[in-house]
Amino acid sequence: MNDSIFQRAELLLGTQMMERIARQRVIIFGVGGVGSWCAEGLVRSGIRQLTIVDNDCVCLSNVNRQLMATTKTVGRPKVEALREHLLEINPEAQITPLQMTYSADSAAGFQLETYDYIIDAIDSLEHKCNLILHATSLDARFFSSMGAALKLNPLSIQVAEFWKVKGCPLARALRKRFKRMQKFPRRKFQCVFSEEHLQNQQPDEANGTVLHVTGTFGFVLSGLVIQDILHRAQPSAAGGR
Repeated sequence: MNDSIFQRAELLLGTQMMERIARQRVIIFGVGGVGSWCAEGLVRSGIRQLTIVDNDCVCLSNVNRQLMATTKTVGRPKVEALREHLLEINPEAQITPLQMTYSADSAAGFQLETYDYIIDAIDSLEHKCNLILHATSLDARFFSSMGAALKLNPLSIQVAEFWKVKGCPLARALRKRFKRMQKFPRRKFQCVFSEEHLQNQQPDEANGTVLHVTGTFGFVLSGLVIQDILHRAQPSAAGGR
């Protein structure tokens, strides 16, 4: 590990914890306004084995909120541009970019059983639903982002177990879908969400989003991972690896 990069984190967490963080395998689905900042938070916290999954390319409307989106990266695959940025932070990191879409058909190819942490930052309701069902059937720890659009106040962002999330249209739609399918997550999982719900000021097919909200969602997700690694390292943590 490059001590000059992680010296300040090591002062807080200790050498053994930084080594433990470096051993964890993490995969993030969706590296847009939320997922890209989650990746940033993880790599700057010492995660070295990170897979990033997203099928999209950078477009101009991404520049206001997505980490790797600049006027120079427009047109490039998001995962390639983000990998390049993350390796500038830690050249020793193993960043695997997959320009793919997670779906029920592609799920097996991701070999999720080989990961310690699975992060959901997917926008698509169908794919998000499938990922939740799949991830919660595995031993990996799983965290999910609910909707971050149409929000302005970062102080409204909260963390709660999925079935206790309040005021989020995306969480509500997921719960309805699970009930209609009569398929449910195998275990509880934590979500980042906000009850705030604003309206677009101009008519558009897309929902308005701002960086200080989507970025906070992403950083909270990365913080949940680091805190969980710390908790599971404690002697009293049941089932710690």
